Amino acid sequence: MAGGEPPANLSAQLPLAAHTTWKVGGPAEWFGEPSSEEELHAMARWAWERGLPWRLIGAGSNLLISDSGLAGLTLCSRRLQGSQLDASTGLVEARAGEPIPTLARRAARAGLSGLEWAVGIPGTVGGAVAMNAGAQGGCTAEVLRDVTVVAPDPGSVPFILPASSLEFAYRHSRLQEEPLLVLSARFQLSAGHDPRAIDRRTSANLQSRTGTQPYHLPSCGSVFRNPEPLKAGRLIEELGLKGCTVGGAMVSPMHANFIVNTGEATAAQINRLIERVQERVRQAHGLELHPEVKRLGSFDRATMSD
Repeated sequence: MAGGEPPANLSAQLPLAAHTTWKVGGPAEWFGEPSSEEELHAMARWAWERGLPWRLIGAGSNLLISDSGLAGLTLCSRRLQGSQLDASTGLVEARAGEPIPTLARRAARAGLSGLEWAVGIPGTVGGAVAMNAGAQGGCTAEVLRDVTVVAPDPGSVPFILPASSLEFAYRHSRLQEEPLLVLSARFQLSAGHDPRAIDRRTSANLQSRTGTQPYHLPSCGSVFRNPEPLKAGRLIEELGLKGCTVGGAMVSPMHANFIVNTGEATAAQINRLIERVQERVRQAHGLELHPEVKRLGSFDRATMSD
């Protein structure tokens, strides 16, 4: 396919470790960090016209990027920030790169209830919608009204998908399978609450997370989906796997459903530790732990070392 020269604001062979919360990952063949929805669409269209693979990341949480890097174009939405809140109706609109904790705090200050659970999630609005992020008994699907998206092809224009069409499930939406760029999202929150009460509840949720989860070391958040009604962290802890290491990757002694980078971990080591935990749980309980984390790139077990 035709495509011409890359846009001037694309970078070649840019290391991705700085763009993930695990602080691992090889170089992107091409990398773009657009500052407008139009620029985002133009970059994706350039890749589409050249037949290059592309993907959109936000804060880089819930991602494990291969040490060998990623072919094609990696787009990051972190500059696409901003939100508007209507304190009378509870309607909130936020751009894809808006940090979800920032939005939760803004909503609390406006007396809007419904995002208190999101204050400790290290992700963006776009990522929260795509992954149906959740915590503290709440999730994105419960408060999302609709999302504005656009396809990468030249003739496409932004359009709105109602929440009811997103096929939400536990940490899943149809946006994980379809080649669509998330531009913004609208949430319907509950209005008219005492801002101080909402802020206290939001702060209590954050304190609960920081008091029980290893925020002091790089991680992706929770690694495994809970095999309800069981909890992944409890199963891993009961097998004595807290503190288990592969190279610089370690099952957190603080919370067993977190794998942390102790300083020099590679993506291959983190992936090997994920597989080791899965194998131990499989042997002990006959259960398959499914990762929440999304792997991007190539993970060749033959090249891994402990």
